Amino acid sequence: MRRYNMARANEIKYLTAIKTDNRPKKYCRFRKMGIHYIDYKDGEFLKKFLNEQGKLLPRRITGNSLKFQRKVSQAVKKARQMAILPYVTDLLK
Repeated sequence: MRRYNMARANEIKYLTAIKTDNRPKKYCRFRKMGIHYIDYKDGEFLKKFLNEQGKLLPRRITGNSLKFQRKVSQAVKKARQMAILPYVTDLLK
């Protein structure tokens, strides 16, 4: 009877699937490339950090560090003020 219970203990069953895919680690592109200043006049570069509606993408999606996410948000806000980027749009990309 004990052997039967030991065999059952070795069979581990999971309720959810085990994640097997290893996604590449996100990195801050500004730190990797050594960029210190984000130019608010470069609208095409800033569009990479906006979604189709013109909203800022979060850090967990872009991979930016906190320091550079703040700089990106300030640059986007300045670009919107200068009418380089729209505040709201239907299809930005």
